[in-house]
This record gives sequence, C-alpha cells and structure tokens, in this order.
Amino acid sequence: MKFLNSQTDDNPLAALCMIIFGVIILSLQDGLIKYMAPATSFWQFQLIRSIGNIIILCLFVKYTTGFQSLLPLNWKPVYFRAFMMTLCMFCFFAASPSLSLAQMAAGLYTYPIFVSILAVLVLKETIRFWRVTALIIGFFGAFLILEPWSEKFNVLQLLPIMAGFFFASNIVLIRKYCRKETVVSLTLAVGVMFFISACLGIILFEFIFYNNLFRVTAPFVFIGWPKLTLIIFVFSASCSLLNVTGNILLAKAYQTAESSWLAPIDYSYLIFAAIWGKLLFDVWPTYLNIIGSIAEANSYEKYFQDEITVYNDNNELLKINIGNFDGKSSERLTKVIENNGVILCDDYDLTYAPGVKKAIDEYVLLNNFNLKILNSRFAEITKNST
Repeated sequence: MKFLNSQTDDNPLAALCMIIFGVIILSLQDGLIKYMAPATSFWQFQLIRSIGNIIILCLFVKYTTGFQSLLPLNWKPVYFRAFMMTLCMFCFFAASPSLSLAQMAAGLYTYPIFVSILAVLVLKETIRFWRVTALIIGFFGAFLILEPWSEKFNVLQLLPIMAGFFFASNIVLIRKYCRKETVVSLTLAVGVMFFISACLGIILFEFIFYNNLFRVTAPFVFIGWPKLTLIIFVFSASCSLLNVTGNILLAKAYQTAESSWLAPIDYSYLIFAAIWGKLLFDVWPTYLNIIGSIAEANSYEKYFQDEITVYNDNNELLKINIGNFDGKSSERLTKVIENNGVILCDDYDLTYAPGVKKAIDEYVLLNNFNLKILNSRFAEITKNST
C-alpha cells in the first residue's frame, strides 16, 4: 500500500513506465468490452463492474486515506460530474459493436475541442490562435479516422464524439466546482452513478421498453439483462480490476513527473487501441486512419503543452516549457525580480494549461515572492518587500 499512498520525488523513467502500462491496461479493457459485447449488455456489464469498482475502492481507502475521504465537500457538483462520466461511458461503448476500437478512441479524443469551447463559454477563458489551429488539425485527424464519407458510416459513429463532449464536461466541472474534492470521493461518485444507471437501464429495457426489433438490431444497448454466465461475470469483474489498476497507474505517473512531459504519451492510447484491434478483431487501421491518428495525437500534444509566456515591462521576455522551468530560465526571472522588476506570466490557471499554475506557485513559494492575479489570467510576480 505504500506505493498507492505515499508521495514520491520526480522520477521520469518510473512515470514513463507507469503511464505506458496504464494506457496499455485501459486500452485492453476497452478492447475486451468490445470483444464481449455480443455475449452481454452494457447494463449488465456496467452493474457488475460498478460493484467491483466500489468494493476495490473501499478496500483501498480502508488501508490508506480512511473512509471519511469518500465523503464529498459538495455532493451536487460531484455527482453531476459523475453523471457526465456515466453518459461518456455509455456513448463510448454503445457504438462498440459497430465501430473499430481505433474509431472509438478517435471519437473520444476529440474532447480537447469541447474543453476549449466550454472553457470559453463556462469559465470565460480565452484561447490563443495557435491552440485553435492545433484543434482544427486534431479534428481533421478524427475526421480521417471516422471516415464519414464511407458507405458503412452511420449515426452511431457520432456517439464516441458525444463521449468526448461529456468527458470534456467532466474536466470543466472538476475545474470549476470540484477542485477541493478528494480523488477517492470523485471516484466513488462515478462508481455509484454507474451502479444507479445500470439498475435503471436493466429495469427500463427488461420491464418497460421491451422492443424485439431494437433488441435484435442493437442488443448491447436494448437488452437489459441477458443470461449471465460465469465467463461474463469473471470478465466484468476483471474489467473492474483493470480499470482501477490502469487509473491508479496514470494518477501515480502524474504525481511522479511533470504533466507536460507525460501528456504526449497519454495519446499512445490511439496506438494501443489499434494494436488491440488487430489482435482481438484482426482489424488493422487504414492508411487514412493512421494518418488521422498521427495528426490527432500530434496536434493535441501541442495544444496541451504547458508553456509560460513571461513579460517584463510589457515586452515579451521568453517562453518557457513547464518541463524546463528550472535552471537558467528560472534564474533569469529571479534576477529581474530581485532587481525590483515585475514579471507577468501568461496562461496562469487556465483549464487547458494546468501545469502552469503548479509551476508558478512552486516557484513563488520557493523564492518567497509575491503573487497577484490579474484579469484571471496573468500572474504578477514581484519581490517581497518584507
């Protein structure tokens, strides 16, 4: 339990291994769900997996943070965020019988587009032009993967994109309302909401909306509770373990190294989704799919790149990537401030650049400087006069 409960110093190699294994495990889980979809239903699988997740989480907090950490400070936004995650999972997996794993992943990874839109509309943030350009390229990559011009295209292929929207909503809700909540309280809320939605789905499609045509054409969604076999039970329970393990590895990776350094690796999910698609379904992405995946991953890596733009006396001084915010770069800033100069750091505390705030706050604390927020975007750093 020490690995799960303790903080560690920066260890990029360990973080690299953890995030790669985490992505492999989560992409494998998604591939297995698609593989077993003909033998189960979304609601049956969701019910068993949610129970497994809640049990594993309770065992985790029993030996680490304690059960009190499961209680949210404000339950309404926490459970509304969990509702968004429930819709995200439904939209992502509902189309799994009709789409390749690579197409599902491409749709989900349109979420940065929706994060940007919601950040502007809900959080009143602004976006630089180069980030908008990166989003356009990323959307074009998703367009190539989903192939809307194909004769096989149907409306269900839009569901993973809707999943991307709901996943983006989850990010914005955490940003605006859930920043002080514990990770385990957020995780428990998702598990509870998964359980409730699964029960409602089973009741709806087994006892209220019983339509044979829909049950034949889309059994994964419109059958509430098919015959439960030992294989399906073990499969669903195994997915609980894979899900919890994968997410713990990702969380631990981001505790062990800078997020800006790890973010590009997170998009390796697109690669592993294609690999599992080949191994499990003998489906290999087309050349257009491969080009689209490269475009999507590369553009979003640049979009989420945490970069500090530093100004001194209204002139741009330098741009610093968060991963390099040390050594000569920070010494240059410190010299200006020590000489009673004023430093303005752009993109402070924005949804699409979370590493900026963390790096600046640590820098200010380490050097005992003053920090003032201007226009909800700029961090003004000055020498402490006391």
